Amino acid sequence: MKVLVIGSGGREHALAWRLAHSASVTKVWAAPGNPGIAKWAECLAVPAPTPENYLVLADAIDADLTVVGPEAPLVAGVVDAFRRAGRAILGPTKAAAEIEGSKIFAKELMNEAGIPTARYSVANTEAEAVAALARFEYPVVLKADGLAAGKGVIIAKSREETLSAVHALFSGQAVGDAGKRIVIEDFLPGTEVSFMVLTDGERFVRLAPTQDHKAVFDGDQGPNTGGMGAYCLDTILTEAQAREVEGRVIAPALATMRRRGTPFTGFLYAGLMLTTKGISVLEFNARLGDPETQTILHRLDGDPAAVFLAAANGALGGHSFRWKREPSVCVVMAAANYPGTPRTGDVIEGIAAAEATGAVVFQAGTRLGSRGLETAGGRVLGVTASGADLRTAIANAYAAVDKIRFDGMHFRRDIGRKGL
Repeated sequence: MKVLVIGSGGREHALAWRLAHSASVTKVWAAPGNPGIAKWAECLAVPAPTPENYLVLADAIDADLTVVGPEAPLVAGVVDAFRRAGRAILGPTKAAAEIEGSKIFAKELMNEAGIPTARYSVANTEAEAVAALARFEYPVVLKADGLAAGKGVIIAKSREETLSAVHALFSGQAVGDAGKRIVIEDFLPGTEVSFMVLTDGERFVRLAPTQDHKAVFDGDQGPNTGGMGAYCLDTILTEAQAREVEGRVIAPALATMRRRGTPFTGFLYAGLMLTTKGISVLEFNARLGDPETQTILHRLDGDPAAVFLAAANGALGGHSFRWKREPSVCVVMAAANYPGTPRTGDVIEGIAAAEATGAVVFQAGTRLGSRGLETAGGRVLGVTASGADLRTAIANAYAAVDKIRFDGMHFRRDIGRKGL
């Protein structure tokens, strides 16, 4: 099987790495890829990230399957373009990807499907938002409606902080056009869990549960990021809880999408909050999480490419995933100033030494410069390791992290501790 991976981040590095180890895969390409991905796949330049350009590349290599990593190509309609051309691709259509492309769409879907979620209000202007705040207590959650690379959620603890955040969203200062409409919702205290499934539109296969760490600093302090690390451990959820999520969240969401005439195929990500009152859905994503993917694929056994292709072809029945028993941990190493505008061009050293410990270093914001491998984005590396138990996996990941150096680097020191 010839496989094309669309994307250039740490998630796509993990996909290329895992697919390259799949028995049914003969070759992997990536568009555009990155220096780390180039070890496992042939990287292809993309003139512009349009559905049509990705299709041209898939045609040129005669790809048997294309796997889409990031959300932007999905929301742009890459799956629609491939399907019109008769090419197998794993992901939702443009219409179905609105489950991530619009927070308002997702909340309305949850209401229609009877999926538990926080009470909310939609604001189309700054004045509407200010008026709606009278119905909420603090802290309150503000969400940009559009795609914001994981930075469109603000938890405001006071009215003053909320008014400032509302203005930043509507003025474009916070996340640009993504904040032209916002969702205001109740803050839900509890434990966050990332729950993902692979679906062909009707049937679905559960992936191992993970927990992301969104805040930039230890102890969940500081602004939200795209994710500073994750761990994958079976006991994050009990089997009863996992079945409850399947029955009360995943199945109703897929059924409602089918009923609307926009069936969802690919990876559906439910961001959950485990509260004292039960499970509630914070958000849906239309693709695999990052950095959760790095931990999931580190544990995935067997030949996932065959399962991916079955889902893309609408024939997932009878397929399942196999898992290694050892938990895994991914620690994200970020560039100076992240989650603000990251500094780029800092030389990265020590990846070979880190991987000599047994870890896998998934590259995200990297490039090859005149001095070697350099930083080229906010989240630079995802150092991923496993162990006989979670404590050992954490220790193994940080032993590898300590081998790596670049100016301005920062990372959390508490990834995975919540699971101990």
